[in-house]
Amino acid sequence: MHAFDVLGDPVRRRILELLADGEMTSGAVCAVIQREFEISQPAVSQHLRVLRDNGFADVRPEGTRRFYTVRHEPLRDLDAWLGRFRGFWAPRLDALATELARGRRERRLAGQEPPEDDRSSS
Repeated sequence: MHAFDVLGDPVRRRILELLADGEMTSGAVCAVIQREFEISQPAVSQHLRVLRDNGFADVRPEGTRRFYTVRHEPLRDLDAWLGRFRGFWAPRLDALATELARGRRERRLAGQEPPEDDRSSS
C-alpha cells in the first residue's frame, strides 16, 4: 500500500496523531477512536494493523496488552518527498506571516492592541 493510501484515511491519521504524543495501549487508542469515529473495536484494530503492516507504527506486547508507537522513518520519507513541493507554498506562508506581523505592529502603534506580553495573559 502506498503511504498516501495509508494516510488518506482520517481514522489512521487520527491514530498517528494520538501516537505522536507517546506510546499508547491498543485499548486506549480504541477508546478514543471509537468515541470520535463511532466505529467498532475490530475496525480500530484493523486500522492499527494497516499502520503496523505498512511501517507507520510499531507494537510492543506486554502480557495481554499491546503498546503502539509511531515509527518516524516513513514520515521522514514523506516529508522529504513533500519537500520538493514546499517552494509552492512556503513563500506565500512567509508573506502571510509578514503581513500579520505588520498588522499587529500597526495596531499596537495606533494603541489598538496590547503589547505581546499583555496578550498572552488574557
